[in-house]
Order: sequence, then structure tokens, then C-alpha cells
Amino acid sequence: MDYQWLKTFIVAAETLNFRKASEKLMLSQPSVTVHIRQLEERLGVQLFDRVNHRVSLTTAGKMFYPQAVQLVDDLQESVKRMHAFSQGYRVDWTVAISPLMAETILPYFLRTFMDRHPEVELTIRVEESELIEQIVDGGDAHLGISAVDAKLKSIESIPIYKDPIVFVMPLDRYDEESGPPIDIAEVLQKHYLLTHHHPVYWEELLLLLNQNIPGIRTMKVTQAHIAKRFIQDGLGVSFLPHSIVRRELMEGRLMRPHFDLFDLPTVSSYVLVKKKGELEEEFIQEISESYFG
Repeated sequence: MDYQWLKTFIVAAETLNFRKASEKLMLSQPSVTVHIRQLEERLGVQLFDRVNHRVSLTTAGKMFYPQAVQLVDDLQESVKRMHAFSQGYRVDWTVAISPLMAETILPYFLRTFMDRHPEVELTIRVEESELIEQIVDGGDAHLGISAVDAKLKSIESIPIYKDPIVFVMPLDRYDEESGPPIDIAEVLQKHYLLTHHHPVYWEELLLLLNQNIPGIRTMKVTQAHIAKRFIQDGLGVSFLPHSIVRRELMEGRLMRPHFDLFDLPTVSSYVLVKKKGELEEEFIQEISESYFG
């Protein structure tokens, strides 16, 4: 069965207009008609009804449409795999990772791992931590890297590192040595507190802050890299994992004043895995030995 016949049928079934189908496929309208007729002859059924220049799918056409889509998808996937094979890839491997983890773990670890495994065609699937366990359990990723511990019994959860939470604020006009002491309560009352860019610690942290400092104004910013940018631009302050702001602190783009109102929490990151083969075992061992602080 000709691939182009299937593509023509799918587009014609979706548009129910042979002229529009020809435009989308960049074919002449007679070519669309010929492809449909050849496909109908090959299948031995009529796929479209044509009445008064109107086109609609027959019962057979409606039944064949999802099968045609699947056939085209399968063929495209096979072609993709052959292209990957010709480029030296032998293994498809998917890692699901949260945006928070992607910013800290991937730049420091992934390059050396991939250099040792040129046969692996890696897919990085960036998802929120709350979804990663289900993705791994469903077989859509070989392993996940998450800020949230696993709950399902089918998933093994391996802690890979602990990260202290630190208070960060925009730069002021003083340097750290000559400037006056920073009043944390005053800073928190003066600026918006950017919250909820981590799935674990915010409820308890906000409770403690409200007990110690009245009148805190909050702004939900659900992505850590956006929160960092807002802080650098003077739009607020926040509490972030140290690994997320390590570079900005070293380069003097953010300030980390001493926070002594109460002890700040520490958060963990986890590798979530359902089945461990050799590649998974090696990945887990090496990432567990890496330092991200």
C-alpha cells in the first residue's frame, strides 16, 4: 500500500475537501482524486461519499481513518529508527526530569555520560515532579529525576543529593564587607516573596514566615528559573535550593544574606526507576557520586 495514498486519505478525511487537501499536501487536485481512487481500489471499499460537490466519509472511511493514522505513524517511527541506526545509535533511552532538576543536574552530568555512550539516542522529557512517577510507571521513561519521593510500590526511589534552601535577594548598592547588616524581616516586608517554584517545602515555610513576620506579600512564580530572573530584576525575594542559585551567587548576580529567624529546610532529589538494566544502574551510580552544590 502506497504511503502517499495514506497521507492523502488522512488529510482529505480531516479536511473533507479535496481542494484544501491538495493545498496542504502541495499536490494537484486531480492527484488527490487519483490517490483516493487507487486506495479505494486497493481496499475494495468506498472511503468517501461525493454528493453535490460535498465530500463526507463513508462508514468504511470512518473505520479506516484511525488505522491509516497508525500505519503512517508506525512507518515514520521505523524511518526515524533507521536514520538513528545509520548515525550509530543503537538504544533509545528516555529520562523524565523536572524543570528544577534540569537546570542543575543536566549541565554538570549529562555530557560526560553521553560521551561514554554514543550508541544511546537520548530523549529528555521535561515534566513537573508530580507527574514523573506516573510517567516512569507507565513505561514512557526509563527513569525519572524528581524533587518528589515515589509513592508507588512499583517504583524504586533512590536519593541522589540533599540541597539546603537559602534565602536570596537582589543586589543592593553596598558590598558584603562595607554594607550595613541586612534586616531580614525588613527585606521580607519590603519585597514580594516569590513562592511555589518547588513542590515540597512551601507550605511549611510560609507557615513559619507568617508566624515570625507579619504582612508578607507573596507572588506565586511556579518556575525556579523565572523566580531567579525576577529576583535579579528587583521584583522580589525568595527561598531557593542552593544548587539552583550557586552560579548566580558566585558571579555576584544575587545576594544571600544571613538568615537567622529559624532553621531553613533541606530538600532531596530522587532517581525514580521501575526496571534497572545496565544503563540505568550506571546512570544511578554516577549521578549519585556527582556533586551539585
